[in-house]
Amino acid sequence: MPLPFLTADRARDDDVAAGADPLGYEDRDRWRRPYRPGPWRVGGSAVALLLASYVLFSALIIALAGSLGAAGVCAALGALMIVAAVRLVRAGVEVSAQGLRRTGLLRSTTVRWQDIAAIRTVQQPVRWLGLPRTVQGEAVLLEPARGGAPRTLFTSHDADFLGRVESFEAAADAVEDWAAAHH
Repeated sequence: MPLPFLTADRARDDDVAAGADPLGYEDRDRWRRPYRPGPWRVGGSAVALLLASYVLFSALIIALAGSLGAAGVCAALGALMIVAAVRLVRAGVEVSAQGLRRTGLLRSTTVRWQDIAAIRTVQQPVRWLGLPRTVQGEAVLLEPARGGAPRTLFTSHDADFLGRVESFEAAADAVEDWAAAHH
C-alpha cells in the first residue's frame, strides 16, 4: 500500500560512496520528509483511529436505535477524529527544491530557500513530546534571512525522535544538506 508521504532515509552510505546523490532524491520538485515518522507519532494516530472506530460504531448503533440526529453528531465526531489522526501522521518537516515546509496539526508554513539564512542544530532545553515539561536536548533551528527569532523545526524529544538519537542526527544532517545545496 503506497503511503502519501515519502521519506529520504532510503539512501544508504554505500550509495553515497558509489557516487549517488547524497541527498537521496531523484525528483527534487516533490515534497519529501527527510525522516520517517516516529513511533510516538504513529502510535498516537493509531490510538486516535481506534477511538474513531469506536465512535463510528456507536454512531451506527445510535442510528439503528432511531436517533438520526445523535448518530450524525457521532459520525461527524468520528470523521473529525480520523482527519486529526491523518494530520498527526503527516505533521513534520518536508523539503523540496522550492523550500522547506513545516506541517503542524492545524497549519502549515512554507519557507523558500532564499528566505533562509541558516539551518543549524543547537543544544537547548526542548519540550518533551510537545508537553510543557522541558528537558535538555537538541533542536534544529531555522534562521530567517530577514532577521527575527529563529524557528524550531524539530527537536530530539518530539514525537518523531524521542529515544531515536541516530534518526534525529540523520534528519538534521539531511535538512542542513538540503539548505546548503539550495543556497
